[in-house]
Amino acid sequence: MLSHIKRILLFIVCCPVILQAQENFTLSGSITDIQSNETLIGVNIIIPQESTGTVTNEYGFYSITLPSGTYEIQVSYLGFKTITETIVLTENLTKNYQLEEAAESLDEVIITEDVERLNIKKPQMSVNSLSIKTIKNMPVVLGEVDVIKSITLLPGVTNAGEGASGFNVRGGGADQNLILLDEAIIFNSSHLFGFFSVFNPDAIKDIKLYKGGIPAKYGGRISSVLDIYQKEGNSNKFHMNGGIGLISSRLLAEGPIEKGKGSFLVAGRSSYAHLFLPLFDLDNVAYFYDLNTKLSYRFNDKNSIFLSGYFGRDVFAISDSFENTYGNSVVNFRWNHLFSDKLFSNVSLIYSDYYYGLNLDFVGFEWESGIRNFNVKYDLKHYISNNFKLEYGLNSIYYRFNPGDIRPSSAESGINSFKLTDKFAFENAVYIDAEHKISDKFSVSYGARFSTFHRLGQNDQNVYANDDPVVFNEAIGIYEKAEPIGTETFDRSDVMASFANIEPRLAMAYQLNDKSSLKASYNRMTQYLHLLTNTNSPTPLDVWTPSGEFIKPQLLDQVALGYFRTFQGNMFSLEVESFYKTIQNRIDFTDGADLIANNAIEQVILNGEARAYGLEVLFRKNEGKFTGWLAYTLSRSEQRTPGRTPVETGINNGEWYVTPFDKTHDISLTGSYELNKKWSFSSNLLFQTGRAVTFPNGQYEYNGLVIPSFEARNSSRLPAYHRLDVAATYNPDPDSTKNFKGEWVFGIYNIYNRRNAANISFRENEMTGSNEAVRLAIFGIVPSVSYNFKF
Repeated sequence: MLSHIKRILLFIVCCPVILQAQENFTLSGSITDIQSNETLIGVNIIIPQESTGTVTNEYGFYSITLPSGTYEIQVSYLGFKTITETIVLTENLTKNYQLEEAAESLDEVIITEDVERLNIKKPQMSVNSLSIKTIKNMPVVLGEVDVIKSITLLPGVTNAGEGASGFNVRGGGADQNLILLDEAIIFNSSHLFGFFSVFNPDAIKDIKLYKGGIPAKYGGRISSVLDIYQKEGNSNKFHMNGGIGLISSRLLAEGPIEKGKGSFLVAGRSSYAHLFLPLFDLDNVAYFYDLNTKLSYRFNDKNSIFLSGYFGRDVFAISDSFENTYGNSVVNFRWNHLFSDKLFSNVSLIYSDYYYGLNLDFVGFEWESGIRNFNVKYDLKHYISNNFKLEYGLNSIYYRFNPGDIRPSSAESGINSFKLTDKFAFENAVYIDAEHKISDKFSVSYGARFSTFHRLGQNDQNVYANDDPVVFNEAIGIYEKAEPIGTETFDRSDVMASFANIEPRLAMAYQLNDKSSLKASYNRMTQYLHLLTNTNSPTPLDVWTPSGEFIKPQLLDQVALGYFRTFQGNMFSLEVESFYKTIQNRIDFTDGADLIANNAIEQVILNGEARAYGLEVLFRKNEGKFTGWLAYTLSRSEQRTPGRTPVETGINNGEWYVTPFDKTHDISLTGSYELNKKWSFSSNLLFQTGRAVTFPNGQYEYNGLVIPSFEARNSSRLPAYHRLDVAATYNPDPDSTKNFKGEWVFGIYNIYNRRNAANISFRENEMTGSNEAVRLAIFGIVPSVSYNFKF
């Protein structure tokens, strides 16, 4: 009996010690570049003895919870020296690390090993990241580094061809991509009608593309999310860098506002090829310019603010008769606050404006249109434990749509002023996302987004019999515009139509062994805005319109299954994904629809459905002097609009037809080789199935006019698209200790001069009177040279 009492007393005495030994503590902090004090995204914080770790978030913050004890910490990031140190964790600990750039990096990668490392344990899939160093190494047309063109080398990403704006993801339209710059929405991602992107590579810090399994914090588009963050600026010392090319130049300046705490960044870019046009007696103008700005200030370890902006414009003019101006403007204020070592928050106030202006002097009128939005976001990330993390928040956006405002350009013009009806809308969302490590082999991410959309009151809303703005003429088998039976005017505070949707998200990962895993994901997403265009890629003249009484929101359901494996450590990696997605309420246009200056766009729109499915393969060599990847996509993208009643034919007789974004085969091979300190080389090889098109298949004469008849929609294709690009970078003095450093970049785009068809049109030969097909090609072989510098 006495021995039992002794054991009990010993347990009572030792219990606090035992409990203390089992107690968990949190290690947290931020990681920055020692040279610029810029926060670093995606840095690995590894605890080898626990086989666990974490990465920094979009603002350089990390948090990891561990049992009390002594640990070796490894902090690693590509291109920087790895920090290894031992810490004793007996209480919550804040550790800020500053990484030093490595002088040499023989194991340089194209898809960066740390930011884009294939993490077979994480449930996140269908995500690609590209470093700016990677993008700058790629061969490009006319020597202008292009973020958008670079991501089209990834599996599942294409565009409509050379000179086409936007990009397409897994068979979706360009309007179905959510493009964010410092969390602000960008509505047009291209300069000069698609030849270049609006993103200045010198000002960009991080790029991430989500194609599936999209986290619940994102919404409003149904195909993908391209999330881009700008640099914050150097808070330690003043620094400048730039580049001079054949058609454009750029310059960036950054420095401290208060050393170690605040910084500024200003980056400008402009093209100037139009300055040489008068030498060839051409009175035309085509140029762009953009400006990136950012102010950052860190008050203390718990509070930081950021004020960023972007302003870009394109100008295209033909003599004195035509001028086109368009571009994006963005302002964003953000406040980061750390409530505790486990709870990080960010508040964003965002203004975004897309403007389109057209001046037609030879006709005598000016046209303006655009879209503005005011956006409030509040996001929180809660690091509850190593096995469980939460992200939650809310988002509200107010939209004002200007479909078009026509005014006479002079007093002598015979044009009367005409204003298309402005539209207004309010979009709200709340979301929650959980990342849960259930066991050593099985992890899951699950959450939901609840979104609402309210179409607000406007002037002159048409009223139709049976609420049907499109009627079917049975006698001739075509759709026609319904005649309005009246109009209604609403107060701005009125709600004309409302929508609410729950958007569940789920992703899972099962680790087969240390080198491979299986992943699966499902997501539902809702898109309330629609781009009105009947071209294959967006143009500045396209108009955005909100969902409402006659236009329903698009609903996407996507499932994906993937296999992921690494070889020889991380020397090689393989990603194989299959996907299937369906879209409800994909808008389609009636034959002969007129979209420009149409104040009753509902009269030419029908709601249909779409689907896409495919297989993606990405094989990468991540380390060594030669690095690169092979990407292959086999896919199909279709849509259909069946008749609403048994007597209606629908679009294309209600049959499925391939979309203009359908590319059955898409192959890209990208490689980079570092010969020595002075010379490095890179190359891209691309092959894509030709774009689907509709050709005439006959003609008939009516009242003396020759009228063509057409085959079924998109039943023909342009010739296959392929090209080979090469580039060489020469650093004349790589070991220089001078402040000023420079390098030359030489490139050849389309080295074997393939005349890829951008379009095929038909005309009557003036000599023979026979019909003939004419191929339009944008680029042949294009050499380029540019000089980059920094000091």
